[in-house]
Amino acid sequence: MANHKSAEKRIRQIAKRTAINRARISRVRTFVKKVETAIATGDKDAARTAFQLAQPELHRAISKGVLHKNTASRKLSRLAARINAL
Repeated sequence: MANHKSAEKRIRQIAKRTAINRARISRVRTFVKKVETAIATGDKDAARTAFQLAQPELHRAISKGVLHKNTASRKLSRLAARINAL
């Protein structure tokens, strides 16, 4: 446990930040999963609309420091390729 006031404060701040980051990661995963389910059903229009909603969510995760830029780009690229293959 923390012995100093400043260390206790850092623990509180980290817990708060972790909760926010987990929520953001969860949100990204949800949007990606929606695209993947639309691809699995074979509905190209639904997949495209889900992809268009997922894109800003992934970019937001990059700007907030939750995801690395290349990770999000890779995910988007692979999803786009799968949609185009439908």
